[in-house]
Amino acid sequence: MKRFQKIYLEISNICNLRCAFCPGTKRQPKVMTETEFAFLLERLRPFTDYLYFHLMGEPLCHPKLGAFLSMAHAAGFKVILTTNGTLLQKQQELLLGAPGLHKVNVSLHAFEANDLDVPFAEYLDRCFSFGKAAEGKKLVIYRLWNHGGADAKNEEILAAMERYFPKPWADDWRGARIGERVYLDYGDKFDWPDRTAPEGGENVACYGLRDQLGVLADGTVVPCCLDHDGDIALGNLFEQSLAEILSSPRAAAIYDGFSVGKAVEPLCRRCGYARARFGS
Repeated sequence: MKRFQKIYLEISNICNLRCAFCPGTKRQPKVMTETEFAFLLERLRPFTDYLYFHLMGEPLCHPKLGAFLSMAHAAGFKVILTTNGTLLQKQQELLLGAPGLHKVNVSLHAFEANDLDVPFAEYLDRCFSFGKAAEGKKLVIYRLWNHGGADAKNEEILAAMERYFPKPWADDWRGARIGERVYLDYGDKFDWPDRTAPEGGENVACYGLRDQLGVLADGTVVPCCLDHDGDIALGNLFEQSLAEILSSPRAAAIYDGFSVGKAVEPLCRRCGYARARFGS
């Protein structure tokens, strides 16, 4: 069994939207090269079977996305993409034909962007027509993680969804199965970890470094996918092996702390996601 259930690999930190719910990043824009990607695949392979093209940035913008999907598949990874959905129509043929692509998460929050270049109804059609084309072929998860948000358009979103995936849906506590291998996932709006936010105390439940970690586009290893600015930089995979990075005193302290429900890092004590999802 691999040590991590998943590893987040940020193939680019550049996004085509600026959404209100996303903090973005202050890091320099970076697009991973094929050479860099191939090197990181080799370093990550012993540690997980599931590779998430996600952290900051929109993975469907990457000019080498097709090559990256093929390379990851050849290396034995199952790939999961998280996208804002705006480019699903453009990349549909590539995605549906990629054998290594296991799942596509679609965050239906682009209505919060101030630069959405199509009408909202057209954006929804692009998102749901992809899911319909992928039905039974790829796992597709539509995320509505905006409960408690100020301007949620959920009624319009759900009405458009139902036109593509007619009810009845198989509802559960988290969402619903709306088609064959197609799901709706609900979640609360949450505050990203921020060094300037009030500290919430050390009692924090988290899977960081226990079943997941993140790798930024420049090779920096961080404990989880929410460290958007690389505040908890544990080392760099272009300079060290992952085993060396994980054996550092800082990484060990994070792992040991979370194993007993304690956050040793100031940023982790300011994480709204952990408190919203895990009741910390």
